[in-house]
Amino acid sequence: MLYEIRFHGRGGQGAVTAATILVRAGLYEGLKGQAIPLFGAERRGAPVYAFARLADKPIRMHSQIYEPDVVVVLDSRLLEIVDVTQGLKSNGVVVLNSDKKPQEVDLGAGKKIATVNATKIALDLNLIVAGWPVVNTAMLGALAKATGIVSIKSVEKAIRAHWSGQIGELNAKAAVRAYEETEVFER
Repeated sequence: MLYEIRFHGRGGQGAVTAATILVRAGLYEGLKGQAIPLFGAERRGAPVYAFARLADKPIRMHSQIYEPDVVVVLDSRLLEIVDVTQGLKSNGVVVLNSDKKPQEVDLGAGKKIATVNATKIALDLNLIVAGWPVVNTAMLGALAKATGIVSIKSVEKAIRAHWSGQIGELNAKAAVRAYEETEVFER
């Protein structure tokens, strides 16, 4: 089994960090993994991508992901400017930071859609950096719920390993809350 995940975000939202933490969570579960950032002339607020692969055996390829199993969208406004479903496998999963119910989001037939209001969770927990809500860790909780690729316990552990102290605890709390609040709908 090989899972390929593509993260869509904006510069400064932590898409690369989310991919890294996801891989660490997979390692805790005995999986092999790689996190791949895609850097160009990004600036804060510009669309960015990051990639993660998790598998039960060594991963030989090292490239960006063109046909993901899962797409994680940190900012729903990206749907207006980026085709986030490009290359998504026919039975793929889209995990979206949105205040909408998943059945209200039309991204085409044959896709499982999961939504969670990660922005609200971040604001409620006062997870704000440079004026921006920190949504990446909440989205990892939503990913765990929507796909089962990794457990929420491993996500929490990976977050706490990435950040110690109160910051780690708040981010882990955001992931758990998102896990609990994520709604999933299959078209």
